[in-house]
Amino acid sequence: MRVKRGHHRVQRRKKILKLAKGYYLTRRNAYRIAKLQVERSLAYSYRDRRQRKRQLRALWIVRINAAARLYDLSYSQFIAGLKAAGAQVNRKMLADLAVRDAGTFEELVKVAKKGLAAKVVG
Repeated sequence: MRVKRGHHRVQRRKKILKLAKGYYLTRRNAYRIAKLQVERSLAYSYRDRRQRKRQLRALWIVRINAAARLYDLSYSQFIAGLKAAGAQVNRKMLADLAVRDAGTFEELVKVAKKGLAAKVVG
């Protein structure tokens, strides 16, 4: 008896075409082309989930640096001062404070400057 794969083939194609929904021209309805585009799109989405984390960290660092320089500190001095003072605030929270709560950020700058002074003396 011969093996009939019609159902499975249709299901596989439907799955790919469903993923290709919203693509331009034949990339959405020609199976062969849609399959190539879906594979590429899945590879991009995998790669970019990791790149998003890098880009956000870079953005946080830019924001912290800009805010710290208002108080005559560079980013590296600010972070080194916080570490020396034993403050454990992550960059995401620091960037949020720099943008939304300047008063609290200023207190952290004072803590960092004390930490730097203690580091130089010690």
